[in-house]
Amino acid sequence: MPNVSTVSEFLLLAFADKRELQLLHFALFLDIYLAALLGNGLILTAVACDHRLHTPMYFFLLNLALLNLGCISTTVPKATANSLWDTRAISYQGCVAQVLFFVFFIGAEYSLLTVMAYDRYVAICKPLHYGSLLGSRACAQIAAAAWGSGFLNAVLHMANTFSLPLGQGNAVDQFFCEIPQILKLSCSDAYLREVGALVFTLSLVFLCFVYIVVSYMLIFRAVVRMPSEQGRHKAFSTCLPHLAVVSMTVSTGLFAYLKPPSISSPSLDLVVAFLYVVMPPAVNPIIYSMRNQELKNALRKLLSYILLKNH
Repeated sequence: MPNVSTVSEFLLLAFADKRELQLLHFALFLDIYLAALLGNGLILTAVACDHRLHTPMYFFLLNLALLNLGCISTTVPKATANSLWDTRAISYQGCVAQVLFFVFFIGAEYSLLTVMAYDRYVAICKPLHYGSLLGSRACAQIAAAAWGSGFLNAVLHMANTFSLPLGQGNAVDQFFCEIPQILKLSCSDAYLREVGALVFTLSLVFLCFVYIVVSYMLIFRAVVRMPSEQGRHKAFSTCLPHLAVVSMTVSTGLFAYLKPPSISSPSLDLVVAFLYVVMPPAVNPIIYSMRNQELKNALRKLLSYILLKNH
């Protein structure tokens, strides 16, 4: 395959060769996907329907749930269908769409997690200025900036990646179309341009991470100085879920892209990709609802209403 024009489809990495294991992976992926749809869908509905949750923190959480749904819906349905139908193929256009939407949702999600750290910082360290700094218009603009930055980043990487000539076959060593795996198929030195774009993006991710860490250092310093134990408990209850989500997202993502080549293997890459692509959207709703009493109450109210309506 001397250039990109001759590639009509890509072959994704299969989770297993045996039919029984393929069906097991199909069931596992389907269960996780349905759990993610249910969890994030409940959070979306609860925040939208309960007026007590119409605050900046829950507005950003609603956006995070939308991004989680988009992220997992970009990769898992195709992998699930491939396991069911015993195939590895994805069309060229489908691969382009996967790269575009995956990078978009991941980038926007990370931007939003940074914004949520700012929200917690203002709420705890500058509570008197919370209303003026994070009014409804400011929140809408900040959220739009997070989504917009993710989209621009995705267009940049998609255009760079698929402008390269591919001369190393069409087998992608991953269960979805991942940029580093597609770059391995390039037969041109032009891939260095996309490597440069990836380094630039990782630098921005690192700066966002530093901002989150500094924000939480200031937050925890302020929380420790609070005279009320109840106030400290409430502050920790709103911060810890966000911190847990950030830790899981950053640690799995960094390990996936920065692990030493000496320990890299297709099976390890598959497991790591599963951890940072599939698990966060499914687990995030559980993390956020475990320690947040307001969200728990809203979800109980919503579930009670649904059960009563069905009966």
